[in-house]
This record gives sequence, structure tokens and C-alpha cells, in this order.
Amino acid sequence: MLIVAITILIIGVSACERISQVVQPIPSDIEDKSKEISIGVVLPLTGHLASTGELMKQGFDLALGEINKDQLGNTQFKFIIEDDSSTPEGAIAAFNKLIDEDGVSVIFGPASSSATGEAFPIAQENQVVAFSATAGARGLSEIGDFVFQFPAKGDTWIAKGVEATHEKLGYQRVAKMYDETDRFSSDRDQTFQKILEAKGIEVLTTETFKSGDTDFSKQLNRIKALNPDAIFVSALPPEKPKVLIQQHQLGISAPFIITSLTAVEVQAAGVAAEGAVTFTSWLITDNTPGNQAFIESYRSVYGTDPSGSVISAYVATYILAEAIKNAQSTDAAAVRDALQNIRDFDTLVGKFSFDADGSGVYDSKVVIVKDSTLQPFK
Repeated sequence: MLIVAITILIIGVSACERISQVVQPIPSDIEDKSKEISIGVVLPLTGHLASTGELMKQGFDLALGEINKDQLGNTQFKFIIEDDSSTPEGAIAAFNKLIDEDGVSVIFGPASSSATGEAFPIAQENQVVAFSATAGARGLSEIGDFVFQFPAKGDTWIAKGVEATHEKLGYQRVAKMYDETDRFSSDRDQTFQKILEAKGIEVLTTETFKSGDTDFSKQLNRIKALNPDAIFVSALPPEKPKVLIQQHQLGISAPFIITSLTAVEVQAAGVAAEGAVTFTSWLITDNTPGNQAFIESYRSVYGTDPSGSVISAYVATYILAEAIKNAQSTDAAAVRDALQNIRDFDTLVGKFSFDADGSGVYDSKVVIVKDSTLQPFK
């Protein structure tokens, strides 16, 4: 098994510079053996978050294809993909199936924080590594030492974002909206509340909605009547464009500061997204190692520009690849230890590390929608 593991992630030179981070020459005394290494992937391919799941699958598939293509040996990664139907119950069933029937030692997913909160304890109990590329609620990686989150803790990002936007926009009276049924949205709203209070900014009202809602007119009309200086929104991908479109129809002029707004959601909202501010880790114009080569590769395969969900899945795959290479094993405990030791690894979002709790550590950006694109907030 050690011989097989050493050859798992021996990668040659790729057109994308970040692949050099995984490249190591094959020792002359290692015999090349053919083997397929299975990794579980739990995604919302149906249900409320299906569009997000499809984008994440593109990121996983593109990274997997590059890694398998550029290996010098015959060992190949294989993804066993399970659909969690965008529900915590589906994620639980998918994790149990991958662990009990497929015998995997590593699982990517789930995508949402609500599903991750239910599935991570299963991985921890079975001592299987679970690594979510997109679940951003605080505390999920603290469930145990076998579970990891790619997203950084929200406290630092939001504090930086509020500082930057408050300095420029000068808001003193604000309103908030969030999805009360989603763990990530609720967590982000709590963080906004804490940081706004600490800065002495008055929160006039906090309006709530539920995942799957399509009409936000009542909440937005109540907010409009209070005439806030800014509006903070914490929501999942399907709801964000709808909120922006409806606020535009109501003629609300206050700037919207909205969590994790992506290019796909900006496109869906159209002109209604203009002027919205968000906090992110990646822009298409970044000069991080391999970013421009990645964009060209993605465009050639999918005919469009990548979005944040694609980036998270793609980068997470390379982080796992680096960990397996460093571990020289696919044993779950060895991979866990190697992930814990990831420090300043070059990725499309810049230098990446894990903190002591298993959450990602990397730089954030404050960006604004201008001319229908995400641009640095200045």
C-alpha cells in the first residue's frame, strides 16, 4: 500500500503553474503499479442547490482530469459521486453509503453548512476524512480532527469587509435580512450583528425568510420604509439574485452588502446587482499562480467564465492532492495529519493554510459589482 500511495500523486508538468506544487519525481526504486484510488464526493445535484452542485462538479472534474492526465505512473484518482438532494438527510445517507458500502477513506462535501453539520459527525465517528469545499458556517471543522472546511472563518472576513465598507459608505443605520432555515446564513447574520454592534452602528430591523422563498416584497417594503443607509443580506445562491431583483423593482437606493455573491448570481440578477458589495477570495483578474491558465482551461471546456463554487471545488481538490502526496498514503489518519500540516500552499486564491481547528486560512477581498462584473471595492 505504501508503494501504491507514493505513486498516487506524482504529477508531471502541466500548462497550469500551480500543478508544480504537486510535482515530485518518481524515485528510481519505486515500481509503477496500476491502481484506482476512490474518493467520495457528496454534492447537491438535485433539489434547491442543484445549480451550485453542478458548478462544484465542474471544478472537481476539471482538477481530477488534470491530476490524472499529468501523472507519470498509472495510478488514477476516481470520484464516487453521491447526490444529497440538497438536504441534510440526503447528506447523511450519502456519507453512510460511501463509508459502509464503498469503503472510502476521504470524502469531499457536503456543500451546504446545514448538511455538513449533520454529516461531519458521521465521518468523525468512523475516522474518515471529510473536507467541505463550500460550507462556511463557523464551528463545523471543530466537530473533530477528521473534518475540514475550505472556507475561512467568517469573523475575520466580515470584520475586514465592514471596516472597508463603513469607511467608504459611512452608514450608521442599517437593516439586515437572512435565511433563518440555513445554518450558513444564520451564522453570517449573527456575525454581522456582533460586528455592527461593536462599531456602534444601529440595526433598525432584521428580516427573515426561508430557503425556497421567492417573494421578498414584504420584508423589503418594511426595510424601505425605515430608509436605512445600507442593507446586509445573508442567503444561499438561489435566493440572492431574487432579493436583488426585487429590491431594484421597489426602487430601494441603499447599497446591498451581501454574503459570498458570485459572478453567476450577478449574471442572474442582471442590472439589479449593480452596486452590490460582497466579500470573496477570488477574482477572474487575479495573478495568483496558475489562475489565468486555469481560466483558459475552464473556458475551453465549459465555454464560459468560472464562478466561486467552481473555484472552491477545484482548489480543494489540489489541496487534498498535496496532502496525499505529503502523507505518502491514502490512510485516513495519515491524510488527516497531512491536511493539518498544510501551510502556505500556492492556490488560485493565494497562499492557503489550515488553522488549528481545520478551517481554511487565506486572504479575502472586498468587491463591488460594477458594469456587471465583480471588481475591487475602492
